[in-house]
Amino acid sequence: EFVVLSHGHHDHIGGLPKVVEAINREDLVLVAHEDMFRRRGTLTAKGEIREYQPFPQTQLKEEKIACTTQPMLIADGLGLVTGEIPRSVEFEKGIVNNHVFRDGVWTPNPDMLEDRALVFDVEGKGLVLISGCAHAGIINTLRCAQNVTGNTDVYGVFGGFHLAGKEFEKRIEPTIAELKKFAPKLVAASHCTGWRALCAMHRAFPDAYVANAVGNCYVLTSKN
Repeated sequence: EFVVLSHGHHDHIGGLPKVVEAINREDLVLVAHEDMFRRRGTLTAKGEIREYQPFPQTQLKEEKIACTTQPMLIADGLGLVTGEIPRSVEFEKGIVNNHVFRDGVWTPNPDMLEDRALVFDVEGKGLVLISGCAHAGIINTLRCAQNVTGNTDVYGVFGGFHLAGKEFEKRIEPTIAELKKFAPKLVAASHCTGWRALCAMHRAFPDAYVANAVGNCYVLTSKN
């Protein structure tokens, strides 16, 4: 019934036309944010903008695109799109060199307020969060999920934590220290988390860490 996009980077939206084609539903709704449709790029060391691929054209009609900055329930209330994520964690500083084309000029956009996550509240267990890249910061994202749902119990955290690369690897230790406070029972990080962060998480969460991969199947059921 829904396709939920975490943010507008090309490696998260490039396959959208084929996904829409494969689902083949006239009533399919794309959950997006207006910033996802902007031209975007990254500032290189030479001071030049390396522009990313634009948002792909799809067969979705305009009325089938739900652009929202607010939390949004989907699938009869079983799933929640967080909406824009407040930034309160000092070390989660977004992407400094991220830019968008706004009002005719390239403008710094480190916060990437379009970045959202998908949350499920599994009865008797707690919150299960699925992140795309966590450009908002995985700790900010978890706090947002707690605040929006009113549930402080975190059962599982999936997806990209964006801790790869020289700049972001500085955030690994403080991220793990904060993540421990949530006491997740399942940590299945992937994508942009980076191998150094994955190794650190394996050490920090020996009973909760799962080596996430394409093809993994997770069955999360209520205790009741």
